[in-house]
Amino acid sequence: MNSSETMRAVVLEAPGPVEALQVRDLPLPEPEPGWVRIRVKAFGLNRSELHTRLGLAGDSVTYPRVLGIEATGVVDLAPGAEFEPGQQVMTMMGGMGRTFDGGYAEYTCVPAAQVIPFRSDLDWATLGAVPEMLQTAYGSLTVGVGIEPGQSLLIRGGTSSVGMAAAVLAKRKDLRVLATTRSAAKAEALEAIGVDDVLVDDGDVASQVRRLLPEGVDGAIELIGTPTLPDTLRSTRIHGTVCFTGMLSNVWTVEEFYPIDYLPTGVRLTAYAGDADDLPAEVLQGFLDDVAAGRAAVPIDTTYDLDGIREAHQRMEEGAARGKLVVVV
Repeated sequence: MNSSETMRAVVLEAPGPVEALQVRDLPLPEPEPGWVRIRVKAFGLNRSELHTRLGLAGDSVTYPRVLGIEATGVVDLAPGAEFEPGQQVMTMMGGMGRTFDGGYAEYTCVPAAQVIPFRSDLDWATLGAVPEMLQTAYGSLTVGVGIEPGQSLLIRGGTSSVGMAAAVLAKRKDLRVLATTRSAAKAEALEAIGVDDVLVDDGDVASQVRRLLPEGVDGAIELIGTPTLPDTLRSTRIHGTVCFTGMLSNVWTVEEFYPIDYLPTGVRLTAYAGDADDLPAEVLQGFLDDVAAGRAAVPIDTTYDLDGIREAHQRMEEGAARGKLVVVV
């Protein structure tokens, strides 16, 4: 902080390359009634922020904008007394970094309804990796796929942060986990978090899956996007479910979609896009407690400070990360 009235933040004036991300001093934001000001301690990077920087986010984003769809920190000010100052909290989505300024800053103001309290002695880098990653992975498994203990799960895009978090949660549910990576060099990272079968994605993952499980997997989470979705569907058994969650490929539409040709007979296709209220506080707290006890892991690739935001975005854009990219503020 430079003074009690300003903060440092990452500002995007308009879509562009990593150089468009500028660290500036901005006025300290004041929370509206029903909103909470959070002192940001850490935040994770997400593909949607890359989409915004590249100009792929549509008309819902106005500029200039402080990016960031999530943040972790402590309550600084809550005019409505919804939370106590100093209370540890996480927040995500709800328009953050798109319709109002987000988490790429020392402070952020968000609606109180999208603030989730927790208590933990874990370091801020670990905590900062959790909100959107856990919410998306948990929702994809429960709402999207409806997977049950003992079943099999394919994660298409396994070395993404959400993919790795989904694998961690899936192993806690005693699932057989198959996960894909485009690089055999990343297999070790997946095996380290308990993935049972690492599949190098050559475009025909379905054949690899069917060699291991002739009838196909019980469920699948699609994190790459529509280019790989047909093959993921072919990897799934009759009455199995594929949840379309991610778009690592930056391609998310299907041209001339004809369901009878596109969908294998009897395979279900769902989608998941969650918000803060889709991550119950008890699920968050239970996960953090498990991490602290060594029963679960938070897959972190690299941590940065605020001045390293361009380097972090470049790594995200290149797809080089094996887990979450985190900025500690």
